[in-house]
Amino acid sequence: MEKSRRLIPVALIVAVAAVSTSSIFIRYAQSGGAPSLVIAALRLTFATLILAPVAFARHWDEIRRFTRTEILLGIVSGVFLAAHFAAWITSLEYTSVASSVVFVGTGPLWVALLSPLLLKERVSRVAMIGLGVAVVGGIIIGLGDACVWNRGLICSPLSEALKERAMWGNFLALVGAWAVTGYLVIGRKLRGGTALVPYIFLVYGVSAVVLLLLMALSGASPFGYGAKTYLWVFLLAAIPQVIGHSVYNWALKYLAATLVAVSVLGEPIGSAILAFFLLHETPSPMTLFGGLLILLGIYFASKK
Repeated sequence: MEKSRRLIPVALIVAVAAVSTSSIFIRYAQSGGAPSLVIAALRLTFATLILAPVAFARHWDEIRRFTRTEILLGIVSGVFLAAHFAAWITSLEYTSVASSVVFVGTGPLWVALLSPLLLKERVSRVAMIGLGVAVVGGIIIGLGDACVWNRGLICSPLSEALKERAMWGNFLALVGAWAVTGYLVIGRKLRGGTALVPYIFLVYGVSAVVLLLLMALSGASPFGYGAKTYLWVFLLAAIPQVIGHSVYNWALKYLAATLVAVSVLGEPIGSAILAFFLLHETPSPMTLFGGLLILLGIYFASKK
């Protein structure tokens, strides 16, 4: 146990580095013509298939010992994870990587606010101040996507601004943050008594099934794309999902959900850097300033 705790800082750095590649792989897969739901469904399907040999060969007895409550909570967690990816990956069709990752990165804020009710963790006055700072940052990013600077700040009327693609993308990313909050809170409750591989195999598997159903209902097909598209989706499953998310779930056994979630603070920075060099996306000054406020807000909201 003590050895595992000593590994936590290094493990979380690895997790942040892994998940920072997520939006880049998604953009590459989208450029190959794959719809968002197809990317999300294949991501979780590939991740589940990668884990399957280890789960069945080494952890089958533990899987069989899951209680009814553990299975039910695992299913709910998988549904939350499916909602997270369906909303967030779709957001990348409408808004920039920087804006999307910053909004979806507000997950730690919502975890901190729900902790008193669901995890019996007290939220301090500093945390409430952090919420206000984060909300202001979100408004600034929204204005940055709907306004331009031309001898002064010129914004579209509110009715038009709300129709802007970027605003819709930012909202979807926020929905993704709310969904990942449920995923992390349930993970914290379950990981104390369950091993890592059986837990993530259940959650990823349920999420894959839900996303495959959503994909089918949308009329999309997982077939007919180029080899490079499938390669990007496989890398999406192997690096951000199997490595990044699994390390987060491993850490939930040793740290409070809020402390694990706060490590996501590094993801917007990593993703924005990668997007700048690989996708040639330069965040606007308002996006950078608003993102800084959101990150500061999350930091303070996550303080004990």
